[in-house]
Amino acid sequence: MKKEDFRIGTEFYTAAGKWRCTDVGTRVIVAIRIDQVRVRRVDHEGNATTEIVVGDLSWFNVPPYAVAEHVFDEYGVEGCSLDPADFRDVELGDGERLNGA
Repeated sequence: MKKEDFRIGTEFYTAAGKWRCTDVGTRVIVAIRIDQVRVRRVDHEGNATTEIVVGDLSWFNVPPYAVAEHVFDEYGVEGCSLDPADFRDVELGDGERLNGA
């Protein structure tokens, strides 16, 4: 994709997952990941656990978002697509495959 292809609200894909554009800058795109959220919790003893939340749309309500926004520069934008099939055979590194394929 090119920077000109993005508008606020545009949903797109990368090898990491599904994203929604939240801002279009002069040279960058800002987006939130919307297919899953990694939640890290630390208990009172300092033990950390990470949970992956899927399907809870409340994380993605209008700004301010409950998830981190990520910046895609001109090189990162090149790795984006409107078609998830472009990444169907991508392995995420832990044996998991994008889109459950």
